[in-house]
Amino acid sequence: MAVCVMVSLVAVTAYTVALGGSGWLWFGWVVLTLCAVGVMVTSKS
Repeated sequence: MAVCVMVSLVAVTAYTVALGGSGWLWFGWVVLTLCAVGVMVTSKS
């Protein structure tokens, strides 16, 4: 899950640099990050 978050961050950053920023892309990345954090927290309990 952490690898997926990091790969998506690189992809969103590359897209933003190449084609300009998109609020929906960053919103989606934040949601993915929050889901990953939730999975890590619940799996450690």
